[in-house]
Amino acid sequence: MASVDSFSEPVYVYEKPVRLWHWVNALAIVVLVVTGFLIAWPPVVTSGEASDHYLMGYIRFAHFSAGYVLAVGLIGRAYWALVGNRYARELFAPRIHDVHWWQALLHEVRWYLFLVEEPRKHAGHNPLAGLAMFLFYVLGSLFMIATGFALYGEGLGTGSWAANAFGWVLPALGGSQQVHSLHHLGMWYLVIFTLVHVYVAVREQHLSRQSVTTTMIDGWRVWKDERP
Repeated sequence: MASVDSFSEPVYVYEKPVRLWHWVNALAIVVLVVTGFLIAWPPVVTSGEASDHYLMGYIRFAHFSAGYVLAVGLIGRAYWALVGNRYARELFAPRIHDVHWWQALLHEVRWYLFLVEEPRKHAGHNPLAGLAMFLFYVLGSLFMIATGFALYGEGLGTGSWAANAFGWVLPALGGSQQVHSLHHLGMWYLVIFTLVHVYVAVREQHLSRQSVTTTMIDGWRVWKDERP
């Protein structure tokens, strides 16, 4: 296989654990958003005795389960950043110390704004995508995990593992109701980020000089031309 710098031969970018995490994580986010919406606006059940229905119980169980998947998945993804290939680290370590990285980032901004005719080639995340994933997804997910488990611990009660580990979040952010509001606002934040992420991935698959969406399926970055 040619070197990464040649940008001519396919490059194996996303290893199997990264791809598995990506798709499981995407499913967890969908479940969290749908169930979170239903928790905020519960469906009305008018027939039969209340004791005959456990709809909200199932919804909350699905929400909590997906929250565990999101949290454990992020821990596993952080571990793979340490033991995986060089591209596995990009999610957690934008190269903000590199002047060439900043130059490439400004070029990508101009590309997304249709101010330049052609993007550059990037084997891993382009600098703008990598920075966005760190700022909006990684930090956003950590906020949602912390606030979510804080509220979960409140329900489990004093002395539970969640209350012991995340109970400090409630007073730090202004109390239970405030955390509920911030957690719900964070849901819409992730929804908007996800929509933008999907749009950009599809756009780049068609307009950039390399594969994008298919790379997260088979792991290989394929170039559309042999120019540098």
